[in-house]
Amino acid sequence: HCEGLINDGGKMATRVLQSMGNGLKHTKQGLQANGQGTVIIRSLSASHNRNREDSWFKSLFVRKVDPRKDAHSHLLAKKEDNNLYKIQFHNVKPECLDAYNKLCEDVLPSIHADPEYPCELVGTWNTWYGEQDQAVHLWRYRGGYPALTDVMNKLRQNKEFMDYRNERGKMLLSRRNQLLLEFSFWNEPVPRSGPNIYELRSYQLRPGTMIEWGNYWARAIEFRQQNHEAVGGFFSQIGSLYMVHHLWAYKDLQSREDTRNAAWQHEGWDEVVYYTVPLIQHMESRIMIPMKSSPLK
Repeated sequence: HCEGLINDGGKMATRVLQSMGNGLKHTKQGLQANGQGTVIIRSLSASHNRNREDSWFKSLFVRKVDPRKDAHSHLLAKKEDNNLYKIQFHNVKPECLDAYNKLCEDVLPSIHADPEYPCELVGTWNTWYGEQDQAVHLWRYRGGYPALTDVMNKLRQNKEFMDYRNERGKMLLSRRNQLLLEFSFWNEPVPRSGPNIYELRSYQLRPGTMIEWGNYWARAIEFRQQNHEAVGGFFSQIGSLYMVHHLWAYKDLQSREDTRNAAWQHEGWDEVVYYTVPLIQHMESRIMIPMKSSPLK
C-alpha cells in the first residue's frame, strides 16, 4: 500500500515538472516573439555589472582585517616585565564600612610587606563619587600567573588572612574582580605622597577594538602627563573582557577639572577623542579616596 502511494506521488511530481517546463517554454517563445527577451537579458546583465562595480567601489572604503600572528595582550602589554594586576570591587553594607576599612588596614599591609608573597598592594580606596559604600583594591603580582597562584596557595595556609576573609564576608553585599595587564605606553604605578583624590575611568570597548584603542592612546598619553596625573593604564584578561581602566591622580576636584580642560589646548587631543569615542560601549567614572594603608596616598 505504501509503495503504491510512493509511485502515485512520483508520477504526480513528474507531471508537475513537465507542466512547469512547458509553461516556461511557452513564456520564452512569447517574450522572444514580442522582443522582450533581449530586454530582460540585457537588464539582468546590466544589473550584474552594476553590482560588481558597487562591490569594487565599496572595497576602496571598507577596512580590511589584517590577520595577526600574536595575541592582543602580547602586542599591547609591556615586554620588559611580567606583571599581572588584580582589581577588586567590594560592595560593603553601609553600616559596616568603617569596620571593613579597619579590618583591611590591619591585614592587607602585612601581606604587602611580607617578602614571602610576590605581590604588592598598589592602592586601596573607598569610592567617593560613583557606587557608594564600595572599596577598590589594586594588587600587582610580579611574575605573572605563577606568582598569583603562589600567593593564593600561601594565603590559604595563612590563618590571619583566612580569619580576615571570613570576617570580611559578613560585611559584604557583593564582590567581583578582574585580572589585568598594563599598557606598554603607561608608566608603572608607584607610591605617591598625598593627599590626592583618584579617578578610575573604566571603558567597556566594542569587541575587536582594543588594538585601535591602544594605538590612539599611545599618542594621547603625552597630552595627559603635564601635571603627573597619569597613574596607570590597564586592560582586562579575565573577568569582563575588552575592559580598559585608566587611573588618574589629582589634588582635588577643581584640579581635575582644570587638568582635563587643559588637554583640549593640545593639538591632536580632539582627534583622539573623536576617534576613540565610537570604540566605547559603556564608560564609568569613580572618584576615590585612599584608605590610610594605601601606598597611593
